[in-house]
Amino acid sequence: MSVRFIDAALLASVSRDAASRPRLRANFNFHPGDDFPAHRLLNAIEPGSWLPPHRHLDPAKDETIIVLAGALGVVIFDDDGAVVSSRRLDAGGDCCGVDIPHGTWHTVLALVPGTVLFEAKSGPYRPLSAEELAPWAPGEGAPEVAAYAESLRRLFVGR
Repeated sequence: MSVRFIDAALLASVSRDAASRPRLRANFNFHPGDDFPAHRLLNAIEPGSWLPPHRHLDPAKDETIIVLAGALGVVIFDDDGAVVSSRRLDAGGDCCGVDIPHGTWHTVLALVPGTVLFEAKSGPYRPLSAEELAPWAPGEGAPEVAAYAESLRRLFVGR
């Protein structure tokens, strides 16, 4: 294993990768595999990408996010899908990160092109279970996604 620096070239590379993909997202993992106990990664997200609202039920799956480039909207929901809070995170700004406890309904959305975040949470990787996907939000690929995602983006207009 070698030392890896997180520099402008790496951020730009991951961002270009995300922009070229149909889902408008790309990861650059620092951990060696999905079964590793600590996951550390860059996650590039472009505007228009959809991350369905979800929660992590495993008590070891608290999630920390720090924005390294661009701007990210974070939305926290209650169990019925009502927005509890929303916050803009800006690279180098007044608020650049969030720590989300397990069991918290949340989603994130890129507010500007070139958004890259650093994410840390425990492994191993496991796909979200049905109980971890919000029953009140459209699933990825559903026809209602565009309208729902736009309603979330409007939370950040003028911020």
